Amino acid sequence: MKYLKSTLILCFLFAFQFVNAQWNKGKGNGYYKLSAWSLVADQHYTSTGDIDPNATRGNFTLSLYGEYGLTNKLDVITYLPFFTRIYQNAQVSGTNGSVIQEGEAVNAVGDIDVGIRYGLLKRNHFALSTTLKLGLPTGKDKAGSDGSYQTGDGEFNQLITVDAGTSYQLFHKPAYTKAYVGFNNRTQGFSDEFHYGIESGIKLWSKLWVLGRINSINSFKNGTLSAQNAQGSIFANNIEYISVGGEVAYYITSKLGVSLNYTSAVSGRIIYARPSISAGVFLDIQ
Repeated sequence: MKYLKSTLILCFLFAFQFVNAQWNKGKGNGYYKLSAWSLVADQHYTSTGDIDPNATRGNFTLSLYGEYGLTNKLDVITYLPFFTRIYQNAQVSGTNGSVIQEGEAVNAVGDIDVGIRYGLLKRNHFALSTTLKLGLPTGKDKAGSDGSYQTGDGEFNQLITVDAGTSYQLFHKPAYTKAYVGFNNRTQGFSDEFHYGIESGIKLWSKLWVLGRINSINSFKNGTLSAQNAQGSIFANNIEYISVGGEVAYYITSKLGVSLNYTSAVSGRIIYARPSISAGVFLDIQ
């Protein structure tokens, strides 16, 4: 049986980085993060939204994320998954312990994202901006013995979002909320997508932030690409999901910190039905 083998798009959407409510970094300021992200799944959401079992498949990614303020209104953004390992465990018979199918793994770079963010409005504790991110097809869209061990989708996409954020006091502690809506134009026969999400965080102590996120992708189902590639495995076209996640970020110094994130899709189509975990070290220069 062939099914969803890799959802590299999650590496980007599930690894949204911890940032302040201030959308633009400011000239000369920046935020940089080295992350390790892992997803191991033995079940997936089907195209009808049901959950089916699958052979245990894993995705491990090491990435660099960065934001830098060119001016007070213009930031450059990059996401570089410089090492991605897609693997499947060996299938062992529960009856006699014999190996039914050997395990396999592929190591490669993933799809790189580059973008810019432009500040549209800033009033007191409110900020409005727009972001353009370009997804470069630098990963492998066919790899492994059956071509299903992808680290990228092979298409060039353009995601444009409108982002709004506000900071405030909650229980006498600094807090923020931000939200976005966006449109993702995809090429190579993939369907376009509508994106939206919301994030909120609170500074519990002088060095500890706790935050939660909800993100969603909805397919317009206007592509020409079949739900199956030449090898028959489903990959990244017409995926849909709602994910819920939480993150803690601890500042070791005023600039250096560590973070831990847990995110899971609570509903979806053509996507893994298991949570992802990521950990990172970040540098916040203000």
